[in-house]
Amino acid sequence: MPQLISPEYAALNRQLHEERDDYGAKAYKDATDVAKLATKNGLKVILDYGCGKGTLKPAIASIDPTLEVLEYDPAISGKDVLPTRQVDVIAALDVMEHIEPDYLEGVLQSMVSLSPRCVYLLIATRPALKTLADGRNAHLILESTEWWVNRLAPYFNKVFLQERPPGSFIYVGQTRSDAPQAQN
Repeated sequence: MPQLISPEYAALNRQLHEERDDYGAKAYKDATDVAKLATKNGLKVILDYGCGKGTLKPAIASIDPTLEVLEYDPAISGKDVLPTRQVDVIAALDVMEHIEPDYLEGVLQSMVSLSPRCVYLLIATRPALKTLADGRNAHLILESTEWWVNRLAPYFNKVFLQERPPGSFIYVGQTRSDAPQAQN
């Protein structure tokens, strides 16, 4: 499995999570759409990839308690180990733009390795309102929707795309059978 985050960047994210109650706390806003995607397609296991404060899991439980939500976030102690079991849906809500550019390929490969049938990605294309302790904007990858769609294409077939003002979009994709795999 490729490395998904540098130790230095994990520490910076841990610090921001500890200092700011609002950092990584808004995934609940997409719970209805993620639950609807799973239920409509007979999917049962969702991975909240980059779960932050973990607000998606209880929100989905209140909508449909039959859905199982696993959590992974490399900057949250106790949630910092990627599950090894397969999942049906990966939800990465305001996560992709936070990935270190050199690690994006590994993150996408790690997502594919979990054999999801689909992904639900909320991606920001604008700078974050938060700054890391080293002075960088919290959004490390600031690219257009078109750039992201092209970057995701080798891994996921786009099923749905919706721009969300201001400066973000929802991408729902099906995992490609020929997606690049991580080299062991």
